[in-house]
Amino acid sequence: MTLHHVLSGPPDAPVVVLGPSLGTTTALWEPQLAALESRFRVLRYDHRGHGGSPSAPGPCRIEDLAGDVLALLDALDLPRVSYCGVSLGGMVGMWLAGHAPERVERLVLCCTTASFTDPGPWLERAAAVRAAGTGSIAPSVVGRWFTPAFREAHPDVAPAFEAGLSAVDDEGYAACCEALASLDLRSVLPAIGAPTAVVAGVHDGATPPSWGRAIADAVPGASFHLVEGAHLANVEAADAVSAILGEHL
Repeated sequence: MTLHHVLSGPPDAPVVVLGPSLGTTTALWEPQLAALESRFRVLRYDHRGHGGSPSAPGPCRIEDLAGDVLALLDALDLPRVSYCGVSLGGMVGMWLAGHAPERVERLVLCCTTASFTDPGPWLERAAAVRAAGTGSIAPSVVGRWFTPAFREAHPDVAPAFEAGLSAVDDEGYAACCEALASLDLRSVLPAIGAPTAVVAGVHDGATPPSWGRAIADAVPGASFHLVEGAHLANVEAADAVSAILGEHL
């Protein structure tokens, strides 16, 4: 599978890969582009079934999504990169750094977790999407991505993300939900050798700050950063997240 991707920035600069969250696309990282493109070649991609990337038949696991990224890096002849991921993108980053350490120079994990205590909600969401489409869940899901104050101050942002989520392939989204239902990367964390920064949103109800702290505590030498915002902290606290990326990378 060839993932849809966008390359930008100086062609000879070090490469940073930006992994999106479930239900979003390459557009998720636009708030960080200006800061990163001055120093890096930036590679953004869409998960399978999202944006311009095709879906694959059957359920998937996190290693399948990570394998898609490795195939993309191979196709682009990129043997070693830094990687930054939000939520599902961060889970892919943990898998890559733990299982293919020779490919990951530095790592940033934003608003993510290494495991979920209960797979039930993810299986229920997969079933709901297969029954009624991604549009049926978009308002409730996106409602958790931003704080009420941010939504009020930026009334156009949440509707744009709802439209983007509604456009995600139903089966592709459901398969990714099943990957989250089976997620457990806790045993991988102590093996991560790439310098790692973990970022959490103070008001993130989807992956609470304590979950990010648990990742930072388990990854040797990892730093932990709290920023304002909810689940998509790189959007709501764009400047703060950009500053963390700039310093860490």
